[in-house]
Amino acid sequence: QVQLVESGGGSVQAGGSLRLSCVGYGFTLGWHCMGWFRQAPGKEREGVATISANGVNTDYADFVKGRFTISRDNAKNTLYLQMSGLKPEDTAIYYCAAGSCPPGLDSSRVTSWGQGTQVTVSS
Repeated sequence: QVQLVESGGGSVQAGGSLRLSCVGYGFTLGWHCMGWFRQAPGKEREGVATISANGVNTDYADFVKGRFTISRDNAKNTLYLQMSGLKPEDTAIYYCAAGSCPPGLDSSRVTSWGQGTQVTVSS
């Protein structure tokens, strides 16, 4: 059974940091482009960052550039999102996603989703 399982979410104050992880079970992450998406209450899901299958190419939404870093360790079958300088507007459920390449922030190439992990940033 294919599963993407996120962890690392939590509650932090503005300016703080968190690192999200996403592990693939029954699923070889290295064969896929990957991404992180998020959905805040009352808003549509939006792309945060994407990464190529070999980890060389990355792309970020403008609202996280310079603050978030996406990376992957294919040997550990794990995707990461390092988040720094967190703002209250970053509060959302963060989803790990796998899909075809090249990846896109619009989720059109996503084929598998994780269950999500909550990130809450207080002011």
